[in-house]
Amino acid sequence: MVDGNIIPLGASLDDVVDTNHIDMNIDDTQIDLPDEISPILPLTGSNDEKHVKTAQQWQNTITGVGQRFSSVHEFRELLRKYAIAHQFAFKYKKNDSHRVTVKCKAEGCPWRIHASRLSTTQLICIKKMNPTHTCEGAVVTNGNQATRSWVASIIKEKLKVFPNYKPKDIVNDIKQEYGIQLNYFQAWRGKEIAKEQLQGSYKEAYNQLPLFCERIMETNPGSLATFTTKEDSSFHRLFVSFHASLYGFIQGCRPLLFLDSVPLKSKYQGTLLAATAADGDDGVFPVAFAVVDAETNDDWHWFLLQLKSALSTATCPITFVADKQKGLRESIAEIFKGSFHGYCLRYLTEQLVKDLKGQFSHEVKRLMIEDFYAAAYAPTPEEFERSIESIKSISLEAYNWILQSEYLNWANAFFQGARYNHMTSNFGELFYSWASDANELPITQMVDVIRGKIMELIYTRRTDSNQWLTRLTPSVEEKLEKESLKVRSLQVLLSAGRTFEVRGDSIEVVDIDHWDCSCKGWQLTGLPCCHAIAVLSCIGCSPYDYCSRYFMTESYRSTYSESINPIPDFDRPAMKDSSQLAVTVTPPPTRRPPGRPTTKKIGTQDVMKRQLQCSKCKGLGHNKSTCKETL
Repeated sequence: MVDGNIIPLGASLDDVVDTNHIDMNIDDTQIDLPDEISPILPLTGSNDEKHVKTAQQWQNTITGVGQRFSSVHEFRELLRKYAIAHQFAFKYKKNDSHRVTVKCKAEGCPWRIHASRLSTTQLICIKKMNPTHTCEGAVVTNGNQATRSWVASIIKEKLKVFPNYKPKDIVNDIKQEYGIQLNYFQAWRGKEIAKEQLQGSYKEAYNQLPLFCERIMETNPGSLATFTTKEDSSFHRLFVSFHASLYGFIQGCRPLLFLDSVPLKSKYQGTLLAATAADGDDGVFPVAFAVVDAETNDDWHWFLLQLKSALSTATCPITFVADKQKGLRESIAEIFKGSFHGYCLRYLTEQLVKDLKGQFSHEVKRLMIEDFYAAAYAPTPEEFERSIESIKSISLEAYNWILQSEYLNWANAFFQGARYNHMTSNFGELFYSWASDANELPITQMVDVIRGKIMELIYTRRTDSNQWLTRLTPSVEEKLEKESLKVRSLQVLLSAGRTFEVRGDSIEVVDIDHWDCSCKGWQLTGLPCCHAIAVLSCIGCSPYDYCSRYFMTESYRSTYSESINPIPDFDRPAMKDSSQLAVTVTPPPTRRPPGRPTTKKIGTQDVMKRQLQCSKCKGLGHNKSTCKETL
């Protein structure tokens, strides 16, 4: 009985068995063989018995002269299984598209077989066979007879259920099931073939891109899907933005976009570029994405040009949160004139620590980064100055770096755009995780998986928001309530005009008409701060009327009001004439190198790596055993 949680390798293979030639009693595994075929050598141990039981299903795949096969490929595959079942190795004497001659690899053994095409047909027939082995069936335990296609046929069904089936596990399983020792690369290449059989060809997926882009725009009117190739017709870039995403961003989201990228681990590598937004409940809302063969300044420039075209109906200036490198600083300013670019604090932190030439302990670096973040979040110039003065007391080099870092583009106290206190560009991590989960697929399937995820996200959030009864989205409603609790300790000095003084731990000035408070909390978040709420309560106004419209449940529902439609049969040729169908797209020249890819941690973990510190002299860069003071 097979355990329901274990899928035997090759369990679903269609086996060719001719019971007229060999009778098998499965219950006691006794096999009655003709005299001219040597029985397989007796094996000992439970594992060896398992090898016999697993491979015995292939004992009769070759039955003798007159047996016919649909193709040379089928004959070769069945011959290989036959050799594995009978535990001998063979070598080809002739091997082409219409004839195959094979002999036993053992020196002097007379076993041989010859098959060739039947005239006027595509069928292959065994014409001659000497089934006698004098080599006593030399046991085969290496992987010489296990070709990549054979490995693929064995593991395909299990790979379908377990997509992360590792080559080392394939090696172990085939050793356990069949007694054949593969090397790592035989298993890896077999897995690649099986994946292509299950998922379709990676190369063909690139050639489907012209039709795929057409189908996206046909099934989702108002969407933009476009691609470019290089002079040699190899893939260069693909841009996709669905109408539902564009409409949702323009109608319901803050004019705030996060730009970031993630490397793809597909067969041909590449990078995913993305623009994500924040919905009214601070959830990730994908707006547009692109697959490029390599992340370069030109690729980001092209991506932003396509994004500008897709957002042609947007009227508000957009604030971007992104790295200032990779040409983004210049491209954003050039393409989105009048927009704002807030530098990503995560990338700035990494660059700061990388540029510092002095040796600093882990603790000192941590304190510098804390002060750097405090400077970035500081709402007023005075608080910003206090934070960078604290850095100056640690490192003059770091202080000067900050002064030269264009802090007008990252410090809250000076930034002119509206970031709503979002300071890093990796806001869209949910979206990037979708791409990472699907990046082993051919390019069209990967994009379609992402499309399906966005489609599901829109439907789920639309359904959930229909149950909301509050005027603001749930998370924003909670924030407003927390601010309201701070009002009790505040004193409002009434004024004949619309400007008020509020006293508490500090003295702040609130301008109701301009939605402004000297604490800057109202301007930075889009929600009335506690000082503004205190004033509004005194003059009989509702704080809800002074919240940004983007936080309203009504705006949230507008964000998710449109749907993304499925793209049926994008892998089938179109019946109508198409201008794009004549375009040939080949895979990019870059391919994933063999072996395990190197991993790089994202975030500030790298820059916070602990340095070696001597326990004797407290110096950095060595330990007590190599300390010069003790020598």
